[in-house]
Amino acid sequence: QLVESGGGSVPAGGSLRLSCAASGYTYSDGCVGWVRQAPGKTREAIAVIYTGDDSTHYSDSVKGRFIISQDNAKKTVYLQMNSLKPEDSAMYYCAADPDCPTGDLYRYWGQGTQVTVSP
Repeated sequence: QLVESGGGSVPAGGSLRLSCAASGYTYSDGCVGWVRQAPGKTREAIAVIYTGDDSTHYSDSVKGRFIISQDNAKKTVYLQMNSLKPEDSAMYYCAADPDCPTGDLYRYWGQGTQVTVSP
């Protein structure tokens, strides 16, 4: 089970931190990522963390602005979002998979949390 929190509305240039609390699977193996989807657009995988070694990857659209991190003891993954732009507005989903798939082909998904950035 994955439970996201931390979404909300902010003006452009602002910051938000999303949290994803994981339970019910072997958290220490695999990947946890953040995937977003705006109305009328396809899903976009924007960040992933490999829970075993802390390595991370980002999409070009968020690189340098967003930071994904984890607290192993709490089985929680965070997405710190800085310098937010209106085009970052979307539903943000936490997703996980022990096999670290490419793109957005994760096995487990949270319910999503809405992020809205006003101009």
